[in-house]
Amino acid sequence: MSDMPSFDSSRGRFRLADRHIAVLAHLLDKETPPAELFHSLGELQQIGLVGPEGELSPLLRDLLTALANPLVLIQAEVTGQHGPLNHGVVVGQDTVFSHDGWPGDEESEYVPIQPSTLVWELARKVKLQSIDIEASELLGVPEIKTTMGALDAAFTALEQATDDMDADATRTAVIASVSGASDLAEPELSALAELTMSLISTWRITTTWGGKPGADSVRSIAVWDCGRHGNWERVQPQEPVQDGQIGPDTTLHVVRTSSRDLWDKIADLLPDKEDLVPSNA
Repeated sequence: MSDMPSFDSSRGRFRLADRHIAVLAHLLDKETPPAELFHSLGELQQIGLVGPEGELSPLLRDLLTALANPLVLIQAEVTGQHGPLNHGVVVGQDTVFSHDGWPGDEESEYVPIQPSTLVWELARKVKLQSIDIEASELLGVPEIKTTMGALDAAFTALEQATDDMDADATRTAVIASVSGASDLAEPELSALAELTMSLISTWRITTTWGGKPGADSVRSIAVWDCGRHGNWERVQPQEPVQDGQIGPDTTLHVVRTSSRDLWDKIADLLPDKEDLVPSNA
C-alpha cells in the first residue's frame, strides 16, 4: 500500500485514495473535513495540494470540476487473480479523467484523457483484445444456460482441487460437482467446466448519468474473459444487479461473443448528447 498521495504536474495526473477525494470534496464545499479525515488532510497538505488554511491547489481545478459536476460516471469492475479492482472514468463538462486501481494499493491514478479515446480507454481497462480464437477452442457450444448454484459448485470444486491434480482430474471433479448441483447436460456441462478452469477475469462496466425524465440513465455489461476460449457475455443475471438479488436458483446465461461485438457494446453504454441534462439545467 502506498504511504502518501502524489501528483505529476507535467501530465496533470494524481494518485489519490477515496479518503483523499473525500477531503477534497469537503474543502470544495467550504467545509472542515471530519476528524477521521484529518490524517488524510495532512497528507494532502504535506505534498502541497492543500494549503495550511485548506486552500486547494490550482492543479486540482480540472479534476475537482469534473468530480463536482460529472456528466457521466463510468465504473469498470475487474476481478482476477488478485481479487476485485475498481477502475473508472469521470466525464465532466470540459474534461475527462480516467482512474485506475492497482493490486495492493489504496490509491488510484487519475489521468486526463481526450473524450475521443473514451471507448479505447474502457477497452484497455478490461484488457479487451482482438484475438481470433481457433475453431478448436470454441467448445462447440455458443451459449450455456443453467443456475448460479451450478457456477458456485464449479468454483467450489476448483478451490478444493489439490496441487497434485492434473487438468483432467480437475476437470472431472468440476464436472461431477456441477452435475450434482444442477440438471445441466452435455455438451454444456463440460463447456462450463472448461470456461471456469480457463477463466482469467470477470469484468463489468456500468455507466450512469443524469438523464432526462423517462430516459435510461444506467447501462451495464458483464463479461467473462476465458482466455483461449474467448469472451462470454453474462446476459443473465441481467445487469445492473442489486445486492441480495442473486441466489442459487437464479438463472445464469452466458453467450460467446467476439471482441468486435464487445467493442460495439461498450460504445453503446455511453449516452448520446441528447440524453444528457447539463449541470446548469
